[in-house]
Amino acid sequence: MEGAHAQTILVVDDEEQIRRAVTEVLRPLSMSVLEAETGAAALSIVDVSRPDLVVLDLGLPDMAGVDVCSAIRRRSSVPVIVLSARHAEDEKLALFTAGADDYVTKPFSLAEFVARVRAQLRRAWLAPYSSTSVVQCDGLTIDLQRRETSRDGEPIRLTRIEWRLLETLLVHAGRTLTHQQLFDAVWAKAYGHPQQYLRVHVTNLRRKIEREPASPRLIVTEPGVGYRFEREPP
Repeated sequence: MEGAHAQTILVVDDEEQIRRAVTEVLRPLSMSVLEAETGAAALSIVDVSRPDLVVLDLGLPDMAGVDVCSAIRRRSSVPVIVLSARHAEDEKLALFTAGADDYVTKPFSLAEFVARVRAQLRRAWLAPYSSTSVVQCDGLTIDLQRRETSRDGEPIRLTRIEWRLLETLLVHAGRTLTHQQLFDAVWAKAYGHPQQYLRVHVTNLRRKIEREPASPRLIVTEPGVGYRFEREPP
């Protein structure tokens, strides 16, 4: 199967006009595009049809969008792209914590939406990085087994925390990790201020691995939510 195509995509939205518009634009990317107008119907389809990607609107009549997202994540690792007319950062944080992979705010450009779908399909079909992987992107070489990093052949020295932060982001490349998720993975503490801890270390890490730290291409910020690693920088 091609990395940017899918067997089945599920579109969940209670507004028929939006559901049909999204379905039509996704048809070239999938052999089958299924539709659901409630959370219960969506979960039933996930159980039976096992889609390769879910497009989830938050304004459903029977269930809160975050609950649908959590229920999907308990069933599957399928990429979930959330559609919402709301812009609140706390809502985005809740959705990413629940396991959403991307968040698109209405109204949105169909071209940008399709590009985001393609990116999530590529991420899903690429094998996860293992502890023996050597990853290369944007001139950067990361050897996960040896715990070594270099750019254009020149070694980059990372602290233990910087390495753990890079490794965590890389293993989940393409997925936004919340401040709390990163904090738990890197520090494993039950106390502290995740956003405050991360800001300093992400800034230092960017200075070492980014070509232009002031305009990062590898470690991207999702404002108010967290960070993600882009293995195919724009």
